[in-house]
Amino acid sequence: MRQCFILVLIFFINLLPVGAAVMEGGVSKTGMGNTSRIVDSDTNTPVSGARVSIPKENFSTITDSSGAFNLNIKINDPTIMSVEKEGYRPFSLTIDEKVASKPIVVGIVKSNVQDVIISSEMFHLGDDNFSANSANSSEFKAKSIGPFYSKSFMIAANALSKKNYLVIGSIIGVDTLIARSLRQNAVVNSFSSPPEVYFNGAKIAEIQLNGDGQRIMIPNRLLKPNQMNEVTIRTGRNMKQTAYIDYDDIEFMNLFIQSE
Repeated sequence: MRQCFILVLIFFINLLPVGAAVMEGGVSKTGMGNTSRIVDSDTNTPVSGARVSIPKENFSTITDSSGAFNLNIKINDPTIMSVEKEGYRPFSLTIDEKVASKPIVVGIVKSNVQDVIISSEMFHLGDDNFSANSANSSEFKAKSIGPFYSKSFMIAANALSKKNYLVIGSIIGVDTLIARSLRQNAVVNSFSSPPEVYFNGAKIAEIQLNGDGQRIMIPNRLLKPNQMNEVTIRTGRNMKQTAYIDYDDIEFMNLFIQSE
């Protein structure tokens, strides 16, 4: 199985344009504790007043003076939990019933002056026509805004002296061949092309898997300091449907530019 996956991954890498990246996802958590808490990832001190939300359930709560919070809802399927706090980079995490049933300690990172929060909202791309076997389809909350999302924003001049990343906090619904091979969905007879990410019109990545904290490096040659820059995310298409265009339905949230 591992050899098969490596061969498939190499196949997709060979199809990418020069400079594009294969995104596999990943999440960083500080661990488990006696009480669910939000902490500063550098100092491990409590973060009070952070907003913890579960968009699908229309649930939100605020951490107390010790950074503690309670998820007073029942979670049956994997769903996205978002954490927002002024002065910190937005953070989201896909949790399930097993994770939610135990205390969890999540570390969040302070933002810097170069960071640009593009949006902390959840967006649904596609055509609202999806199978119950699609990855995380039970979690879809919003109506589709169409096959792509675009947003313009400013970038500071000194960003050129930094390494800049486009970060997607969480993304669900991706039904690529690789996602299917890793059993992220239950689709049997079809698969979709990967969602594509563009920066100022240039393709910089293809997203092959569902996941949290996906970082895409932005080539500095594409940056337009002190001008409007644009990021676009296009969803994939069902590769087995030829009679009409069947867009893959995906959802993502917490989109921002991270400079280091």
